[in-house]
Amino acid sequence: MLYIVPTPIGNLEDITLRALSVLRSVDLILAEDTRTSGKLLAHFQIDKPLRSYHAHNEHGVTPQILGQLQHGVNMALITDAGTPGISDPGFLLIRACVEHGVRIDCLPGPTAFVPALVSSGLPCDRFHYEGFLPHKKGRQTRFQYLASLPNTFVLYESPHRLLRCLEELQTHCGADRKACVCRELSKIFEEKIGGTLAEIHAHYSANPQTIKGEIAIVVAGA
Repeated sequence: MLYIVPTPIGNLEDITLRALSVLRSVDLILAEDTRTSGKLLAHFQIDKPLRSYHAHNEHGVTPQILGQLQHGVNMALITDAGTPGISDPGFLLIRACVEHGVRIDCLPGPTAFVPALVSSGLPCDRFHYEGFLPHKKGRQTRFQYLASLPNTFVLYESPHRLLRCLEELQTHCGADRKACVCRELSKIFEEKIGGTLAEIHAHYSANPQTIKGEIAIVVAGA
């Protein structure tokens, strides 16, 4: 069995009782960063073997991990924060398990775009999740596509690219398009700045020292 186990995006109390039970029961935990996950497991007094599974090694190690699963080793897959497979490693292993008949159990749990979307005040009955945009090739094409969508869409962005991203969104969507930047969700310094894209850009241009941590951008549809 491969368990897909979401981990807190900030507040450790967001981990579920079921997630803790699974992590204590498996034979091996696959972690995006064993140092980060080691701290989480130590906090909850979970002592299990850890193995690295991340974007730089997943192609090479997936066949071996699949073989272990087929021979009866129970594993949990976790990432640094949130749900594996959502802008995080996991898809390759999950697909391999599906193709080879290995049982998968995906636990419900934290992921940043849901609280960002719901708390933004923008329509969330239908939405598009984009995740991280390409840094160079294809970036402007994606902006053009997103600008035309009738539904709310959600992006992830890094702090050092936030102002650039807001400028590009204004270019393609218009300065008056409503949006909300959600930063450090569930953490001590959680912040949500809503308004037009122009207003949000002006706020962060005047307060660049606040551009830190994990960022989700929610933008109204056309």
